[in-house]
Amino acid sequence: MDTSKKSSRQVSLKRAGVLKTRIDPYLAASAKLPTGMKLKDEIKARQAKIKEVLGASEDDWNDWHWQIENRIVDSDTLAKFITINSKQKQDIDDVAKKFRWAISPYFLSLIEPEGDHYKNPIYLQAVPTGLELVEGIGSPDPMAEEFTNPAPCITRRYPDRLIINVTNQCGMYCRHCQRRRNIGEIDKPQSKENLQAAVDYIKNTPEIRDVLVTGGDPFTLSDEMLDWLLGELDNIPHLEFKRIGTRMPVTLPQRVTPELCEMLKKHHPLFINLQFNSQMEITEETKKSCEMLANAGIPLGNQSVLLRGVNDHPYIMKKICQELLTIRVRPYYIFHAKGVVGTMHFRTSVDIGIEIMEHLRGYTSGLAIPTFIINAPEGRGKTPMLPEYLISQGRDTVTIRTWEGQIIKYPNKDAEVGFE
Repeated sequence: MDTSKKSSRQVSLKRAGVLKTRIDPYLAASAKLPTGMKLKDEIKARQAKIKEVLGASEDDWNDWHWQIENRIVDSDTLAKFITINSKQKQDIDDVAKKFRWAISPYFLSLIEPEGDHYKNPIYLQAVPTGLELVEGIGSPDPMAEEFTNPAPCITRRYPDRLIINVTNQCGMYCRHCQRRRNIGEIDKPQSKENLQAAVDYIKNTPEIRDVLVTGGDPFTLSDEMLDWLLGELDNIPHLEFKRIGTRMPVTLPQRVTPELCEMLKKHHPLFINLQFNSQMEITEETKKSCEMLANAGIPLGNQSVLLRGVNDHPYIMKKICQELLTIRVRPYYIFHAKGVVGTMHFRTSVDIGIEIMEHLRGYTSGLAIPTFIINAPEGRGKTPMLPEYLISQGRDTVTIRTWEGQIIKYPNKDAEVGFE
């Protein structure tokens, strides 16, 4: 090897050593993080106990209708599966008088029966705590959706796209839900008449090119109703594509069946956005559900909510994003938690979100980096929050900061040559 090659190799090896020191702290922390995949045997054991207590067969367990019908909705039933103290039980009962709650048997199986539940990311998302009853903070509708619905079921905040809210039902009721005001005590899908009115509004609004079907959770609708609605949207010439926002592949993955996937394949171009908020939610079952949807040709994105005590640490969010790619889900957004009444204990500072983004850019694949979003109050739309990489602008150069914190000058000029 000549001297120049030896020198460049030495420089490269030295640089590789520096890069290794930058990733070592995360690797050490990541090895200690529990994940749904690592704990698959423990989760299977919990599922066996739940099936035994509820008298369920394996076929029952894999039937999404059974999962819906057997959601746990009271503290006495919950106490058959996990240990809750008297205060936790009282909190659950008190919250239930004001806000509905329910957890699917599957999602319950992700909660460790013993231990400090207030440090468990699944428990915090699924089971009420007394913090939901703190008075005087938050709004029932911080996004002012009441004033952005020009037709039944419609929410419109942007020039070329809108939302159809098709139901108030979900596979479970997340404690951080932005639309908890709509849940009520009865699961109530929108009537076909209201959905038709929404379709008619889109037909008569030619600037709309993109529709998000959401709720509640659209996957609580029957295959037949979803097929009808997507078919109606397919027939609108100016509509370019559809999206579905669902959490059921995460909280109730049994909903994703071969029949559902065959039906959805008829309605391309179609995109699905999910909501994984913890690495504990990425399990063998959710992997299967996501792979079935991906194999049906549907691009999958993830929209995490930044939740205090659940995922508000750079290493946890990085782990989630990296694990998602292994099950063919692209991290898309991290949402700053909205100021919804009963959910304010989940809110972090905006600084936490920006810190998380600092620990992603350059430290992991670009595919694993979502956009951190604040939803501006009163329906003013999504606003991206980014670390500051542009330091200053001059006539011929800009000053930028790299992901490693290096400050450098960069040319800021148009090309001086071109075609005559």
